[in-house]
Amino acid sequence: MKNEDILLIGDGEFAEIAYEYFTYDSPYRVVAFAVEKEYLKKDTLYDLPIIPFEEIEQYYAPAQYKVFVAINSTKLNRPRTRLYHEVKNKGYEVVSYISSKAFVWPNVTIGENTFIFEHNVLQHHARVGNNVIMWSGNHIGHRSVIKDNCFITSQVVIAGRCEIGESCFLGVNSTLNDSIKIAKDCLISSGAVVNKHTKEGFIYSGNPAKENKITSYRYYGIAAEPYINH
Repeated sequence: MKNEDILLIGDGEFAEIAYEYFTYDSPYRVVAFAVEKEYLKKDTLYDLPIIPFEEIEQYYAPAQYKVFVAINSTKLNRPRTRLYHEVKNKGYEVVSYISSKAFVWPNVTIGENTFIFEHNVLQHHARVGNNVIMWSGNHIGHRSVIKDNCFITSQVVIAGRCEIGESCFLGVNSTLNDSIKIAKDCLISSGAVVNKHTKEGFIYSGNPAKENKITSYRYYGIAAEPYINH
């Protein structure tokens, strides 16, 4: 039964995917999409209205509707992080989605605005922060921690007692050995095997993974600190 109404922030590919997952595998009913005015190019999606993000309170009151920010990993998750904090500041409760086909041990903790696709395995006492996207088929080992604003692609193996810092991106088929610490703002390339702790704001690739000369900040053209407006 659909007993709660939500808005999706975004109208791109991930927003379309999120709409389908919330519609067919959650208690939430999507009632509208919202996009910032400068990116507002169409009026409807899935026969639902697309409204200006700046005016969402005028259409859907925070007391009655909840929100999910369905933005991808663009610019090391910065736009999704910014919009997540903006909807919080507007007074909305932000929901998460956990696939019915994911395996999540009962003592795992998961934050808000987090989206966990099918066939993820989250083991004993793993912790996932706010605003995290975990695509399909990842393994999160016991007592590992994924901090806020991360994007984990697919078939990533994170062994036990690892720590992923804020705003990281882990590419397809990357692997972290036991007790590895990934500093914030790192990009771990597809297929990388990380067997040593990383430094903040760098790109790592290869087996074993090595630090690239170019930083993630330069690669994405972003500042070191993400937008946060408490």
